[in-house]
Amino acid sequence: MFGYVTPLKPEMKIREYETFRAYYCGVCMHIKDNFGNVPRMTLNYDMTFLAILLDALHSEGPKFEMKRCIAHPHNKKPMAIKGEALSYAAAMNVSLIYYKLIDDINDDKSLKSKMGAMVLSPYKKKFNRNVTKVNDIIEENLNKLSLLEKEKNFNSIDEICDPFSLIVANILELYPEEIDNDSEVLRSNLYNLGYAIGKWIYVIDALDDLEEDINNNKFNPINYLYNKENKSYKEFIEEIKPRIEFTILNCGYNCKEALDMLPLKRNKEILENIISLGMMDKYTRIVQNCNCKSSKKRGI
Repeated sequence: MFGYVTPLKPEMKIREYETFRAYYCGVCMHIKDNFGNVPRMTLNYDMTFLAILLDALHSEGPKFEMKRCIAHPHNKKPMAIKGEALSYAAAMNVSLIYYKLIDDINDDKSLKSKMGAMVLSPYKKKFNRNVTKVNDIIEENLNKLSLLEKEKNFNSIDEICDPFSLIVANILELYPEEIDNDSEVLRSNLYNLGYAIGKWIYVIDALDDLEEDINNNKFNPINYLYNKENKSYKEFIEEIKPRIEFTILNCGYNCKEALDMLPLKRNKEILENIISLGMMDKYTRIVQNCNCKSSKKRGI
């Protein structure tokens, strides 16, 4: 469910791409500094977007330095360092992965998830108390989502998306640091942006899993809601495409509208690329039968 929020690299200037990568490496280093080396393996691009977005709301941004890391021991890479947004993104990265693993254990008794949760469990003690409220919201809504999926007690895509949408909305709105010209309106816009992104992530993840879930007779919210005649994936995807595309485009429009209302101090071109181009590219590649789950693990 993580790793879909990425830019469309061919449409980025070299400087913009290098900046994106510097934030990515910066979040990785903040995970190392605040939690340790092991949780760095959970790093995903969604939290890079979070760091870039929240950092853009501060007048003073992070410094960039050339550093080596365990992934690139021979060559120095530009990294964003010492930013409140980077520390928060690092904490949210570890938190989301940990609670998702716990959710997977409760859902299907996954041994792999159990081992992953055991590895990450000691790092819970390192969470800053400023993020404990957000962690509670993550855990609560993942439980709600799990129950909805298990009991199939929902009647629309909006209803099943709501718990995950609330998670992302609250992660943005409850950012614990003071933002320049902070206000209820600004926080509300962050909430709206997060809600739309959360809904998009849930739908795009379900769409990416659709063929595999149909073939393996596994639960999928899109298949459950709309495939009443148990059609094959190839038949069903052509039938469902207009309905899903409407939802995807609506999420994208809401994201762009909320982003435009934020007083960004930097990174605007990168954020617009992600929302206007990267998100739509992900959708297009999935419906064209690209294996996005594999490609997102390899990186961009």
